[in-house]
Amino acid sequence: MEPPRTQPATKPNSLTGVPPRLVVANRRSRVMALRADQWAARKAAAQAALAVAAWDYPLLDEHDFLKTVHGLVHAAVAAGGKRVSIHLADQDAEILVMVLNHQTDGQDDAGQVPAEVAVLRTVDACGAHTDHDGHAWWALLNTQPRQNERLAQSTPGSGRHRPTRSPAIGAE
Repeated sequence: MEPPRTQPATKPNSLTGVPPRLVVANRRSRVMALRADQWAARKAAAQAALAVAAWDYPLLDEHDFLKTVHGLVHAAVAAGGKRVSIHLADQDAEILVMVLNHQTDGQDDAGQVPAEVAVLRTVDACGAHTDHDGHAWWALLNTQPRQNERLAQSTPGSGRHRPTRSPAIGAE
């Protein structure tokens, strides 16, 4: 027989005691890291376009995609930090673009997604949040052509959804 083991006073955040990080599994993904400078948004948009071009989405609105990446990276750089990381993933004809600035000092609110990203035609959902990794901005883009806008407006429940939570794609 052995004596009873001591129990921790609080439950750990995970099995290893380290807070869970973003996990992308069973889908194509790409991660890019750049120094947070005035050229980061342009560099990120160009690199992201090359990565997604290999995923073969011929109907993807390239203008909306580039504007999304550029806008989110610009917001991350403006919020501070020394580097930004751009995370891309795809699933079910949608592409997730998430940008983190890894700024953990102060932990102020990440703020809103830039208006020029939120109003894009192919952006189905977008949001921003702050956690242990810093500030994150994300958008989910639809890669398929949309129905006629009048037809979509006449269909009940067809409104655009703009949650402010983290995306469900690959989060654990």
